[in-house]
Amino acid sequence: MVLIKKGAEANLYLEDFKRVLHPGLDEKVIVKHRISKRYRVPELDRKLRESRTALEAKLLSDAKKAGVPTPVVYEIDREQTRIIMEFIEGKQVKQVLEKLKPAERRKLCRTIGELVGRLHRAGIVHGDLTTSNMILAPNGRVYLVDFGLGEYTSSLEARGVDLHLLKRALQSVHFRITEEAYQQVLAGYKRVLGKEAERVIQRVEEIERRGRYVAREERATS
Repeated sequence: MVLIKKGAEANLYLEDFKRVLHPGLDEKVIVKHRISKRYRVPELDRKLRESRTALEAKLLSDAKKAGVPTPVVYEIDREQTRIIMEFIEGKQVKQVLEKLKPAERRKLCRTIGELVGRLHRAGIVHGDLTTSNMILAPNGRVYLVDFGLGEYTSSLEARGVDLHLLKRALQSVHFRITEEAYQQVLAGYKRVLGKEAERVIQRVEEIERRGRYVAREERATS
């Protein structure tokens, strides 16, 4: 297996379908292996990794049912705490967003907003909404990946945090086009959630105000 990403919670490997699943198909798969944490009690660590592995696989499946493109889950190995899933051909949105023509970029951002709206309508929050966790496939579809921090909740706070994380990611990585991109994301989000979207967007603004207040307090005491 080829290690393609080493993360704090899990490692991603690229592997041949026929090596890990079935000899008849000549395709690539992603193997996501949730790694052990030495600082945790071993039994607790194992249970946490098992439950998070199972939860992520279910989130990927339910997101797809909600109309959000995600990798197909081929196998869940709770004992080895790994998920074998479809390898999505394409590029991270992070890599292409600023290279697109303005009209294409606006369309892509609206699509992203719609996908987030579908997730939230289905009672799912992604937990790590960044343009690194979005894949633009050659056919133009946008896939959301890495639901390792996701959860089932319809709380206003959780959805606000989800959208706030996406805005922060845009500000950090795509600062030249943040305002344009975020407004298009919100347009797509509103298209799916309607009036409910306004409540979430207001919560995002509240979260931002909290952050600015904390930042000022930290400066005052430093």
